[in-house]
Amino acid sequence: MKKYIQTTILIFISMLFFGCSSLDVEADYPLDPDAKKAQKRGRLTGDGIVLFGRKSNDDEPKAGGNSGIGINSYLWRAALDTLSFMPLSSADPFGGVILTNWYESPDARGERFKLNVLLLSRNLTATSVKISVFKQVRDQRSGWKDAAINADMARQLENKILTRARELRIEKEAN
Repeated sequence: MKKYIQTTILIFISMLFFGCSSLDVEADYPLDPDAKKAQKRGRLTGDGIVLFGRKSNDDEPKAGGNSGIGINSYLWRAALDTLSFMPLSSADPFGGVILTNWYESPDARGERFKLNVLLLSRNLTATSVKISVFKQVRDQRSGWKDAAINADMARQLENKILTRARELRIEKEAN
C-alpha cells in the first residue's frame, strides 16, 4: 500500500511539473508597424498573390514586378514563356523553381536536354536567374549517356529570360 501511495504521489508531481512547462510566461510586447509587416511577410501565405501592382491592406503600393509569391512575376512569366516548348516536370511559383522533363528536338534526334531554372530574387537583374542544363546523347548499345554541354548555353537561356521579362515590364508600364 505504501508503494502504491508513493507511486501515485510521484505521478501527480510529474504531471504538475510537466503541466507547467507549457505555460507561456513571456510577455507579449506590442510590435512597431515595421515589425508587424516583416512578421506578416514571413508567413507562408505572406501578403497573398498580388498581381499588377495593386495595393495591399496597409495601402502600401506594391512594386509592379513583385508579387506576394517571393519572386519577380515578370521573371516567372518570362521563364515559362521562354521554356514553353519543353515539357514541364514541376513549377513552383513560391520557391521560384521550374524543372523540365527531357526534351528531344525533332531536328536533332539522338540528343536530349533537361533544364532546372531557379529564380533567386524579386529584382530584375542578371543574378536573379540561374539555369542548369543537362544533356544526354543516345548510345546504340547502352541507351542514354550524359554528355558535355556548351558552357554558354545556360547563359544564353538566362539572357533570353531576362530580355523577355524586361519586355513584359515595358508592356505593363506602357498600359
